[in-house]
Amino acid sequence: MRRFLQWFFRNRETGAITIAQWPNLLLWIVLVAGVLLWLWPSAGKASVGLTIVVKGGLIIWGADEIIRGVNPWRRCLGAAVIVYELVTLLP
Repeated sequence: MRRFLQWFFRNRETGAITIAQWPNLLLWIVLVAGVLLWLWPSAGKASVGLTIVVKGGLIIWGADEIIRGVNPWRRCLGAAVIVYELVTLLP
């Protein structure tokens, strides 16, 4: 089990254990849009636009993690975010 956890969380670039990283530009944009959406949840067209930025940004971020994630944990996290966002888009 320990060997699996080392493999799962070990950063392939630095060799350190990586569970979380500092947000990249796209994730910062998603975070700002999410805060604005939280502050003004029913702002009409602005609310729709912010929702698109949040959901679309998270899907793009998840795809980026799947492609360029530094370890299997980050790739799984990206896949989980995409699945969640797609499921919440369904009626």
